[in-house]
Amino acid sequence: MPIWSLTIAEHTAKILWLRGNQNFLDNRYSRKHVIELDGGLEIPASSSPHNVPLPYSDESAADPEELLVAALSNCHMLWFLSIAAKRGFCVDSYEDNVVGKMAKNANNKLFLAEVTLNPNVIFSGTKTPTTEELELLHHKAHEECFIANSVLTEVIIKPVLNQQNPAN
Repeated sequence: MPIWSLTIAEHTAKILWLRGNQNFLDNRYSRKHVIELDGGLEIPASSSPHNVPLPYSDESAADPEELLVAALSNCHMLWFLSIAAKRGFCVDSYEDNVVGKMAKNANNKLFLAEVTLNPNVIFSGTKTPTTEELELLHHKAHEECFIANSVLTEVIIKPVLNQQNPAN
């Protein structure tokens, strides 16, 4: 029995696309659709304009690549906050301007090859992490991140080091 067959949690989403009166067979149809998460949140979604040209894509909607890049950053942040709190570091803010890069793999297929996290964390209080402790917090967060453990994408973490809230 594979180890992954022991289900711990199940997550659901609903993806809804409707053709309407579009001519589907000529491949000139909108890729705009809706993602509904299990809590009820609806996210406007589409293919990326990098893959399917406008007007058949919607650049204002989330595309799968953006969602995966955001999921990697989001998961890392949540683990980072948890680990920092357990170690007694008070985090005031966490901002990550994450960048994902597409490339072709050995089979000449596009994939999300690299995601670079650029977390800028501001701490307050009497206990702030050293450069080494901050790097360790990010390393542990990366090791625990469910999403990072699920993808082949190289995840690079470039934290902004030793930021402290000047008000404290």
